[in-house]
Amino acid sequence: MNKQDRTKASQKVTLVGAIIDLALGIFKVIAGVLGNSGALIADGIHSFSDLLSDGIVLYAAKHSAEEADDEHPYGHERFETVATLGLAIILAIIGVGIIYDAFEGLFNPSELSHNALLLSVVALSIFSKEALYWYTLKVASTYKSDMLKANAWHHRSDALSSVVVFIGILGSLNGYLYLDGVAAIVVGFMIVYIAWKLGLGATKELVDSSIDADQVKQLRDSIGRISGVNSVHSLRTRKIGHTISCDVHVQVDPFLSVSEGHIISVSVERVAKECLENLNDVTVHIDPEDDETVEPYEALPERAEALGILTKALFNNKCDGEIERIQLHYLESRIHVDFYLPLSCLESGQSGDEILTKLHKTVDPLEGFGKIKVYFSKC
Repeated sequence: MNKQDRTKASQKVTLVGAIIDLALGIFKVIAGVLGNSGALIADGIHSFSDLLSDGIVLYAAKHSAEEADDEHPYGHERFETVATLGLAIILAIIGVGIIYDAFEGLFNPSELSHNALLLSVVALSIFSKEALYWYTLKVASTYKSDMLKANAWHHRSDALSSVVVFIGILGSLNGYLYLDGVAAIVVGFMIVYIAWKLGLGATKELVDSSIDADQVKQLRDSIGRISGVNSVHSLRTRKIGHTISCDVHVQVDPFLSVSEGHIISVSVERVAKECLENLNDVTVHIDPEDDETVEPYEALPERAEALGILTKALFNNKCDGEIERIQLHYLESRIHVDFYLPLSCLESGQSGDEILTKLHKTVDPLEGFGKIKVYFSKC
């Protein structure tokens, strides 16, 4: 999915919404003043408040598309998450405000004038905001943007509040003034519920919640089928804006070369990204054994220290002169050692078993060391 296309689509749909919100705000306030409708004036102010959310979305859409930098090494996608949370808060405030105003309206009804004008403006608001809702929701679904989804529901909340005003005006015309307040209370609670769902999702993302369990299982199974992967463990995922990040440990044959282990990690990254569409950051740990169950290695000497211990022991036992290379394997909470010697060693009258026995006598007494192997090669 192209980031530039996503940003342009987000900015376009938000700018269209901002222009409509501005026009509706002006129409509603003017019509409300002329028709003595406090509800329509409040709805107009609601439309003006939508401009604030449109500004938040435009800002987030611009910055979330920026590439990773030193300050944000994982990218800027969470600008969308923060914006979604901000929009949820705005929706909640609007919902509570509608409920409060509805209770006020129940006890303070007022007579209206210019009824045709009021109904026409409200009908225009309902139609345009509902159209904006579906337009924005379509773009949000196409580009999988929770932020645009939140803004779509903001448009829907404005349409619903206009429905409340429409019912209130009709109720006033027919003598049922209380309908305005009752309908407003219902819509207010609907908006608060929508805000709760959006805010909860954004909050979970900000605290690094995992993706769906089914997706995690699908990802684990796909990685486990890769040739060379013996098992998968410590698989962790998290959402970052509209994208997904994961890190995983894969267990391979402990005696593979570093380059082959690297190739397996490349395959793991490729397969993982093919498995989950929005997965764009994969960290792969290549393990020779399951480090969730094996005992820790803190007590074992690291390579430089281990080679120093071996070199000293070999020198003391006078068997270090012909060793070309030493390879260490940290397995089973021990250090297993491979010795590489030239084939010419066997021409001096010593057998392979004699050399192996001598090396065993050298290594076996050393603390932390385990099995040894001897390899001969022709120079």
